[in-house]
Amino acid sequence: MNRDDQLRQMVIDELEWEPRIDAAHIGVACRGGIITLSGHVTSYAERMSAERAARRVRDVKALAIELDVRLPSDRKTADDEIAARAVKILQWDTIVPDERISIDVEKGVVTLAGTVEWQFQKDEAEFDIRKLGGVKMIINDIVVKPQVRVADVRDGIRRALERNADLDASRITVTVQNDKVILDGKVGAWIEREIAERAAWSAPGVAIVEDRIAIARP
Repeated sequence: MNRDDQLRQMVIDELEWEPRIDAAHIGVACRGGIITLSGHVTSYAERMSAERAARRVRDVKALAIELDVRLPSDRKTADDEIAARAVKILQWDTIVPDERISIDVEKGVVTLAGTVEWQFQKDEAEFDIRKLGGVKMIINDIVVKPQVRVADVRDGIRRALERNADLDASRITVTVQNDKVILDGKVGAWIEREIAERAAWSAPGVAIVEDRIAIARP
């Protein structure tokens, strides 16, 4: 079995291991370390879970996602019903400042807009909407507008990286330019890259994360 075949099988195994995914409807192809996922899933959340599962696999260089969201006929929901449920789910979530967020729904596509102070609030709002049946896609246009100092952001991210037992923080450099964070360096697997990026997004005041971290060959 050549390297691409081995990597393809590892991705298949990871998809089958993930309980939130019906791997039977997902095809996996691999060429030169680049994974292509094709087929269909039953929700936007399942599509995101499949993408995250593939990125967890060591040696995956890049992903091409060609997954269609096909909603079961008994779960199709009118736009006004999706909008009403979206309003309620954001109101229930105490993390999200729902009064600052507007919701627009058109043909199952949900667009979120407004402003929040933290990136995790923007992410949490999108996470809530993913739970709703009938949602085909989410466009998250929420703007992060905090009041923080660049030095505090950089130091906070560095400390978060150093605290993580699954990451060698010394191999990663952090540069902050206003509300933009640039990550650079080399790590051994996609999961380390995701950990670093997640730490950057968790910092207050961060609106953009440019991830230049490379995956080192074994």
